[in-house]
Order: sequence, then structure tokens, then C-alpha cells
Amino acid sequence: MTTPIEVTLAGVIILAAVHMFIGRLRFIDVIPRSRWLSLAGGVSVAYVFLHIIPELSLSQQLFSTPVSFIGVFERHVYLIALAGLVTFYALERLVRTSRKNALERGSDRPSSSVYVVNIASFMAYNFLIAYLLVHRIIPGPLLLIMFIAAFALHFMVVDFGLRKDHLSDYDRSGRYLLIASLVLGWMVGNLYTIHEMGVAIIAAFLGGGVILNVLKEELPEERRGRIFPFVIGVAGYALLLLFV
Repeated sequence: MTTPIEVTLAGVIILAAVHMFIGRLRFIDVIPRSRWLSLAGGVSVAYVFLHIIPELSLSQQLFSTPVSFIGVFERHVYLIALAGLVTFYALERLVRTSRKNALERGSDRPSSSVYVVNIASFMAYNFLIAYLLVHRIIPGPLLLIMFIAAFALHFMVVDFGLRKDHLSDYDRSGRYLLIASLVLGWMVGNLYTIHEMGVAIIAAFLGGGVILNVLKEELPEERRGRIFPFVIGVAGYALLLLFV
């Protein structure tokens, strides 16, 4: 089932605006970590655990139908979520290693090839998010608003990390590529509809990716993440979701 095109277009514009303008919010680029980024991370994690994962439990039955072409996934949709987490963990290690090597050479950014791989990966990430915006497992206007709000806050966290890793490269080209991938995902979502199992796979993979992309920004010691705003974000959004 799809959502009205005007509504999802508004959602894509909001998400794109985060990529476009978040760099102007200088107050979040501080150490200790901005309480707003920690709060946004808490909301993102709450959304995954209390919305996306329960949706996956509803879609689990799709993986036992004859349409399921990968036998190992027939009873293990959560393996796909785990794959999403591992994929973005591998990307994070690639960036960290490249940046460490660059520092030893006197540079302050990862290699150009790592930049291309990282941005391409997040372009795919954004493409899937925009597609899921159009084709969600459980549709509904209120849930759509919560989806957009959760991912807008999540994009704040993602943008902060990408800008820290790639510096001016991200502002010069990366953010525009991420915006383009959002628009492309939205367009494809409105032109093509895949089987419900495919939507479940996208949601599962994204769930794992969201968890990793939030925690990798909160946990490093040098970030000095703020536990209280993070918990407020988790608890506040969790209460909201539980009453929807």
C-alpha cells in the first residue's frame, strides 16, 4: 500500500533539507557532544526497537511462503537486520582505518576512494529510506509523520558524522549526492512496487544500519556523548510510540 504522493514528497523535502542545512547549526558541533545530537540519536534507536522491529515480527510470515527464495531467511528476518548492522560497521572501520593512515601521512581526511565508497553506501541507504517512505509495512498518516520525524533526527546524526569524516568534501559534493538519492528513491517508490517481502527486507536492513550509525556516533570516547539527553530521546519517543 502506498501513501499519497504529495505527503511523501513533503517528507522527502524535509529529509533533504536536513542534509542541505544541518551544517549551518554550529551549536551542535561541540565537545562534549551536543545534547541535541544525543537526543536525536535516542529517538532514532527508540524508533527502530519499538516500531521497525515490531513490524518485522509481523512480516516474518512472508519469509515462509514459496516466494521466499533464500532458504536461510525463511525463519530469520532478523538476520537481515544483523547484516545491515555488520555492513555499516565494516564501512565505519574502513573510514577509521583510512583516516588513521591519512593522519600518519599528515593529512586530515580519508582517501578519495574511501570517500566514494562511503558516500555511495549512504546514497543506497537514503534511496532505501525514501522507498520505504512510500511503501511502509504498516501505512497510516500518524505513523508517516513519526517516520519522517525519526529519520529527520537520524539524518542529523548521520550528517554530523559524515561531515566530521570527510570535511569540505561532504559539503562540496556528498550532501548533494545524498539528496539526489533521496529524490531517486522516492521517484522509484512511486513508479514501482515490489513484493511485501522486499519491503520487509529493506526495513530489516535499515533497522540494523540505523542502530549502528547512531551508536558509532554516541560511543567513541572522544565524542563524549551525553547519556541524559540520549535517554530522554529514547524514553520520550518510546512513550509516544507506545501510545500510538
